[in-house]
Amino acid sequence: MLTIHEGDFEARLAGLARRGDADLERVEPAVRAILQEVRSGGDEAVRAFTERFESRRQEHVVVPEAQWRAEAETVDPEVRAALAEAAERIRRYHVHQRDPGFSYEEEGVLLGQRVRPVRSAAVYAPGGKARYPSSVLMTAVPAAVAEVPRIVLLTPRPTPEILAAAAVSGVTEVVDAGGAQAIAAAAYGTESVARVEKVVGPGNIYVACAKRLVFGLVDIDSIAGPSEILVVADEDADPAVVAADLLSQAEHDEDAYPLLVTLSRATADAVSAALEVQLASLPRRAIAEASVWANGHCFVAHDRGDAARIADALAAEHLALAVASPEELLEDIGAAGAAFLGYHTPEAAGDYAAGPSHVLPTGGAVRFASPLGVYDFIVRTSLIRYAPEALRQQSSLLQRLARLEGLEAHARAVAIRTGES
Repeated sequence: MLTIHEGDFEARLAGLARRGDADLERVEPAVRAILQEVRSGGDEAVRAFTERFESRRQEHVVVPEAQWRAEAETVDPEVRAALAEAAERIRRYHVHQRDPGFSYEEEGVLLGQRVRPVRSAAVYAPGGKARYPSSVLMTAVPAAVAEVPRIVLLTPRPTPEILAAAAVSGVTEVVDAGGAQAIAAAAYGTESVARVEKVVGPGNIYVACAKRLVFGLVDIDSIAGPSEILVVADEDADPAVVAADLLSQAEHDEDAYPLLVTLSRATADAVSAALEVQLASLPRRAIAEASVWANGHCFVAHDRGDAARIADALAAEHLALAVASPEELLEDIGAAGAAFLGYHTPEAAGDYAAGPSHVLPTGGAVRFASPLGVYDFIVRTSLIRYAPEALRQQSSLLQRLARLEGLEAHARAVAIRTGES
């Protein structure tokens, strides 16, 4: 079931390490056309694309607030309570990410940094093979903790469960649209959708391409690819538990990456056998099985050090360390989006209610990018104030550096204040 690599597997490892080279160019012409049509055609263009791609005609592009909040209330009270509990746990985690800014004075110069939230942000929730109220929680709650005043949910055919998640997350508006047309509406604005300053959240290749193309006009979080998990399992890990963790990502999408590193061939074979057993009764078997066959790989490491090296090279979105002393092993792994430590920590906990946002960089991007957080919804301003005497003390330095670069007006802007011109 899993493709098992032993011995000389460097070529395969190198190939997987480049899995983030997504072929966005394939869809870019179509996405550019959608963006341009929405930019020029506004709401009517969004409606036309919805009718074309979803075979339905929207009543509203922006769902009236009274309507969506009323629909949210129709959800089973136990489900609403579960969403509210998860939202509170996510909120408690992200409060720790708040940045109050700072200021200090040094020889008559006041220096500091002001931190404020963006004025508006759009959070995208996919509407494809599955609906994810958890994605609403994981994107909107950090924005609310950052105190973003306007949080717009972009999602096609919002279900009552999606709307219930929006209600407990701090969402202020709901746009009934998906795909590249939703990204365009948020980035450019339409008659009913005021443009936003930031767009975040996972989506398909069309959404990812649209986000890349509007970047610069608005900010984005990342270019998301297929979901992925890397489990590092030692001899004491339960093969059934390891298989369940691998399938928890494989069932997302046929293109997902279930990856495994073991310390023995026996463990690799046991996990592969457990996968076959569990797939037989999995409701989304076809999707998960396609993922395992296409992208399921197991590397048999020589020892823990070798396992850490492989894990670091793969730089996985989700890293599950089903080993003894997982914190010790993690010290040797630099690149990971979220680390799940020990035998009793399922990746599913991170997807729903542990606290950290489950919106993570994919395709190896965790080497240079971070999980979605409060810091994604803030902007920083540098603060500088000179007292007269402080400027006189630095006048010679400032003028010398300005003239070093041939910028005489810069030097004069200092000298005129100090009476030297």
